[in-house]
Amino acid sequence: MKKFSLIFMMTLVLGLTACGKTAAKQETKQETSAEAESSTETEMKNYENAVKIQLSNSEILVDSEQISENTEDAVYKANDIIFYLEDQGIEYGEGTSEDEHSQIEADAHTVVHITKAGTYEISGILEAGQIFVDLGEDAKKDPEAVVTLILNNADITCTVAPAILFYNVYECAEDVEEEEAAMDVDTTAAGANLVLADGSTNKVYGSYIAKIYESCELSEDGTEVVDSKKLHKYDGALYSKMSMNVFGDTGILEINAENEGLDTEKHLTIHGGNIRIKSGNDAINVNEDNISVFTLNNGTVDIEITGTTGEGDGIDSNGWLIINGGTLNAYSCATSGDAGIDADKGIYINGGTVVATGNMNAELAGGKQVSVSFNSKEKLEGRKTYKVKDEDGNVVMEILPVNTFSVLVVSSAELTEDGNYSLWLDDTKIAEGTKAAMGMGGPGMGGPAMGGDKKPDGEMPHGGRPEGMEPPEKPDRQKK
Repeated sequence: MKKFSLIFMMTLVLGLTACGKTAAKQETKQETSAEAESSTETEMKNYENAVKIQLSNSEILVDSEQISENTEDAVYKANDIIFYLEDQGIEYGEGTSEDEHSQIEADAHTVVHITKAGTYEISGILEAGQIFVDLGEDAKKDPEAVVTLILNNADITCTVAPAILFYNVYECAEDVEEEEAAMDVDTTAAGANLVLADGSTNKVYGSYIAKIYESCELSEDGTEVVDSKKLHKYDGALYSKMSMNVFGDTGILEINAENEGLDTEKHLTIHGGNIRIKSGNDAINVNEDNISVFTLNNGTVDIEITGTTGEGDGIDSNGWLIINGGTLNAYSCATSGDAGIDADKGIYINGGTVVATGNMNAELAGGKQVSVSFNSKEKLEGRKTYKVKDEDGNVVMEILPVNTFSVLVVSSAELTEDGNYSLWLDDTKIAEGTKAAMGMGGPGMGGPAMGGDKKPDGEMPHGGRPEGMEPPEKPDRQKK
């Protein structure tokens, strides 16, 4: 039996005792991934006892046995996918004809249900199906309701909904009001965990579900919805309703998405792995307004927005966006006013290597590592090599964006606080750089510097199209 080992880096944040808990009026500090590795205990997890789910179009095996159809079992299959049904009228939901699917198309999908806490290794190919994790309505408050999915050369396609959906698992973050929310979250105890097995290449092609009403109130003339309560709405090809972790070392995850790519409704922390996303809209989205936190601690994330929906940020956080380490190449939609990295409550870069292009300024609120933005009055073509030079004419970074852009944000250990930088194409200077403020605490707090003194060794970002990533083959159902 193949053994899986994984380093869970449990980043210690001063003032945190569990996911989402902070000490009142206490100064906080985000550590870089390098510091986290040296200052925290490293826990090795052995996954040889994981439940093995072998996918195929003809049969699905669970620990070498035919998958059950008994809904009481930990793993079972059914043809009961949640999707946006066609021709239902305005009382059904907010979807348009582009969001609708027929019952016949939906019934062609096999749903692999996971109903018990535990670790599940998923491999093989499922050309019409979904992994659906639902531990019940009470799971949200149960710290034991934790599911870890190990993707080990898994290839899952779903044309009517997300290909992987964490529906009910433990939510480690406390419910807080907007005024109490903070960037200092620790998702160690999250109920949704995704592991990319070493040496594996995993592919997810997913759709989305437009908003479906649980109930709604119509205007007096019955022509429009004036009030409604949401039953379902899942924009990402890989989606979690709860906070989620992604772990990996040499494993690869390729996401092709009709709408958004990797989404959570709370917090998302990427601890490692090689993640490549091509999406019609936001590649990564954490979407609870003024509360959600996206954190990149390690790994490589390559993002390309195809523009099939007419818009899309590379990473869109409705709260905070924190980069402590790793490599991020994020190329937003070429034609819209979106950004490679975007956050309503501020962006903090404390380490790693970042290249982000778009057509809107990124809200760089602070951080411990030098970040520089370049603004061009004219649109700059993609798939050309641009150079960032210092005042002595030395090339500090080379980038190859895949999309047209007018705003570029870069951050790297190669950039210094006393350096001045400019952007060049061949022998032509495009723009002078503007450095973001450094050494700031949380927004409006005036607290201590974010991050630590150590910075991981920076690598030149290669940019360009992630190898093996092709545009989605089914772009006709776009979300507007």
